[in-house]
Amino acid sequence: MAGSYYRVRCSDCENEQIVFGKAASEVACAVCGTTLAVPTGGKAEIEHEILETVEAR
Repeated sequence: MAGSYYRVRCSDCENEQIVFGKAASEVACAVCGTTLAVPTGGKAEIEHEILETVEAR
């Protein structure tokens, strides 16, 4: 399974978190619970600022 990991910053609390680019379930911020990514059946829709690509495959 090829996919990328991204470092995403939550716009509500400034927490930085690693998110898989093809997430199969909704990803919430570990601090405030805001939704960071929503699955679309392929590449996840990341709703907050992507800071960097951590690992690309």
